Amino acid sequence: MPFVEFKDINKVYDMGEVKVNALSNFNLAFEEGELVVIVGPSGSGKTTLLNLLGGMDTATSGDIFLNGRNITRYSEHEMTLYRRHDIGFVFQFYNLVQNLTALENVELATQICDEPLDPKTTLEEVGLGDRLKLFPSQLSGGEQQRVSIARAIAKNPQLLLCDEPTGALDYETGKQVLGILQGLARDKNKTVVIITHNSVITEMADRVVKIREGAAVSSEINKKPKSAEKLEW
Repeated sequence: MPFVEFKDINKVYDMGEVKVNALSNFNLAFEEGELVVIVGPSGSGKTTLLNLLGGMDTATSGDIFLNGRNITRYSEHEMTLYRRHDIGFVFQFYNLVQNLTALENVELATQICDEPLDPKTTLEEVGLGDRLKLFPSQLSGGEQQRVSIARAIAKNPQLLLCDEPTGALDYETGKQVLGILQGLARDKNKTVVIITHNSVITEMADRVVKIREGAAVSSEINKKPKSAEKLEW
């Protein structure tokens, strides 16, 4: 059984007299420990897919399985626990609490989890051991994104979902952040899903998924993933 599986998923947004089909009979599966990069044009359904998998939205019909559990059948309470314990989110614009230090931002996330990792150790692992007491305004964009990643990792989630994680970063900093995400899949056996407009990032993926008009056009194993540091765009 795949670690993640979408089966005949439909997502329709009711905009009054207009109905928008964001995903139509969508099917996709991937395994634990894979680094999955999902690409497609704007409006293709990438963010909808991520929101459904992360429990931030519900499907109109169909089933989504994580590690054998059908999350589309969850109650509201079960979905809250799912988001709290099983999912880590990394967003384009960091979403850090501005009046908390880097360490406190990570500690805040671990307070809602059953088996969190140590916040200080996690920040050290993403290269911020000497920035623990600094506030977001005192950190560069790349450092803030590393705090965001550390916050997600420290929850010890089954699945890490990343929405354009390098979109607000410069080239070199973006590659450093991608290297951290690649290392999580390779060294920690974490399942990492990245959605992006940047097709070059597919070169570092274990699996490349292409989406167009709400459907998975292809899902292919990359037999020779590049190291993130060797990407060029």
